[in-house]
Amino acid sequence: MKQRLATILQLGFPIMLAMLSQSMINLVDAALVGPLGENALAAVGAGSYANFVALSLMTGLSAAIQAQVARRVGAGRLDECAMPTNHGLIIAFCFAMPLSIILMIAAPWLLELFAQNSPTFKGEATNYFQIRVMALTAAAMNLSFRGFWNGIGEPKGFLKLLVFTHICNVILSYLLIYGKLGLPALGVKGAAFGTFISMYLGAFLNLWILNKKARKYGFLTRWKNWAALKRLVFLAIPDSLQQTLFALGMMMLFAIVAQLGISEMAIAHVLLNISLMLILPGLGLGMAANTLVSQSLGAREPEVAWRWGQEVMYTASAVLLVLSLPLIFLPKAVLSLFLHDPALLAMGAIPLQLTGIGIVLDAPSLVFVQALLGAGANRTVLCIRFVAQWLILLPLCWLIGPILGLGLTAVWAVPTLQRIITSVSFLAVWHSRRWSKIQV
Repeated sequence: MKQRLATILQLGFPIMLAMLSQSMINLVDAALVGPLGENALAAVGAGSYANFVALSLMTGLSAAIQAQVARRVGAGRLDECAMPTNHGLIIAFCFAMPLSIILMIAAPWLLELFAQNSPTFKGEATNYFQIRVMALTAAAMNLSFRGFWNGIGEPKGFLKLLVFTHICNVILSYLLIYGKLGLPALGVKGAAFGTFISMYLGAFLNLWILNKKARKYGFLTRWKNWAALKRLVFLAIPDSLQQTLFALGMMMLFAIVAQLGISEMAIAHVLLNISLMLILPGLGLGMAANTLVSQSLGAREPEVAWRWGQEVMYTASAVLLVLSLPLIFLPKAVLSLFLHDPALLAMGAIPLQLTGIGIVLDAPSLVFVQALLGAGANRTVLCIRFVAQWLILLPLCWLIGPILGLGLTAVWAVPTLQRIITSVSFLAVWHSRRWSKIQV
């Protein structure tokens, strides 16, 4: 048991840190623009969630590439492990790049969803989204690279590059927001430009390193297998669709809160980003389960795959419990890192405590989503998450918030219920073991 736990942590800890690092983009932007006021914070929130939806269209690439790479590792086909990554780069340039241009042009109409009386809010939100969405190609490249590193069981390689990327993001965003070292003070636009530059730096640094180290796996040499490219696309589509629905749901939740007022928007932006940051360690451990389950199924050992899923879930539950304790017992101290108005701190305290409780309850869902994606049960994942978010979460939030006017705290109790439903559902699917017969 100790050896298996060590394997989970050895594989999962770097992925977990990488996922935490990735979530820091929005948290850094929120912390840096917080002193500019609630209008700036709300604008960054609106632009961030619109960008989150755009990015989610590509996120299925990572899990699909990881599953295919890990299957090849398990089957001993090392010389073609990087082929899915090569195909991911094709998708990044042929799909993500034109999509980012279309979304940049459409930004003023898309941001109408968060319409507020303040013209400053709308202008800043639109500018922030337009700059951020132009980094979509770099994001798709990085998702492809992450799938490769995780699939071969070396997530530390991606983690090092990602940490470098986000250090650059912090430095550049700070300099450009406040106009340090002779640079112009760009405010909200500075946060977006800092992220844009750092993401492309990370993508091309990753490309350069893999070109040197991963040639033996077929990186940038194994291209002409269009049947494999087609399989990758069809494997990625359900995950991308469920991630897009999840991101749209988050954006719609933010839009529902926008009906309550701009102060509630500023608080909700902080709450959602803290929630996203803390679920990412669970998601990172789930990605470790993805690799372990995929490799076990590739070696035709379904019972071993089932055990890996169970043990990673127990580990994630313990980790998320520890990480949630400050949210539950010190909510105002956590919120004070982002909010500087005592009234906003008081309004956000109980919702943050509910967030902490919900994150612990979400552990089985976070792990088994990724484990089932590794097994190829993408449609099952899509179905469960669609029902929980679009038929339960959002209708109840709309009823409790704008219709009944019960306030932010009442709205924020609904996600806790949704997390219980999804975790129980994924536990039932995992224990059914039907996923062990799927071919990818």
